[in-house]
Amino acid sequence: MTVRTAAGLAGGAALATAGWHIGPAATWIPAVRRTLAPALDGQGDPGHVALTFDDGPDPASTPRFLRELDRLSVRATFFVLGSELQRYADLGRRIVAEGHELAVHGWRHEWPWYPRLRRDLRELPRAADTVLKVAGERPLWYRPPYGILTGGRWAAARRAGLQPVLWSAWGRDWTAEADPGSVLSEVGATLRGGGTVLLHDSDRVSAPESWRAALGALPMLVELCRERGMRVGSLGEHGLQARRVT
Repeated sequence: MTVRTAAGLAGGAALATAGWHIGPAATWIPAVRRTLAPALDGQGDPGHVALTFDDGPDPASTPRFLRELDRLSVRATFFVLGSELQRYADLGRRIVAEGHELAVHGWRHEWPWYPRLRRDLRELPRAADTVLKVAGERPLWYRPPYGILTGGRWAAARRAGLQPVLWSAWGRDWTAEADPGSVLSEVGATLRGGGTVLLHDSDRVSAPESWRAALGALPMLVELCRERGMRVGSLGEHGLQARRVT
């Protein structure tokens, strides 16, 4: 084998690895996943809207969401970070005790641009196991940080028995400029029956206290859904095919 041939093979292998790693990230584009992967887009029962929160649990903000959800008689799905759930296990148990659902958002909230298969295969099952210990049952759902799926994250989800779910409407509630009105407007622009809404119950990786915009929008969002004849609840109530990834 010549040096040129060896270099070509190495380059081809590197391109293949890069494609395997980053190719699934195309599902971040709403039109792509809405067309090719409705379950990944969170499309469920047309008469229902799934309400989901990312980045918790956070003792500074999550309890406020729990109080508001209780007042509204709404149940939701919380995509939690394993490292934070381990730290605030009592808060995680409170989420479950109040009728909500815990799902997996990863072990930490990290960018995925560099391949880290071994770490993904270790940390995602660890996060799922932490949910199991706190909730008493294995989680079904997985939403990667930033909504970016990679080859490593797909493989890790399969190993952990998790079904990836992203969203079909979001509130852009993580910015410093967000307020309840802007959050409601953003969600309402793309919300349809059967949709899954993404909000945040923590500002851990967002603008400081940005969670207040989502909290303030929550009653208006629930009212909007009910006015349109749609029930609001968790992913477990949403009619998605809750199958283990194999």
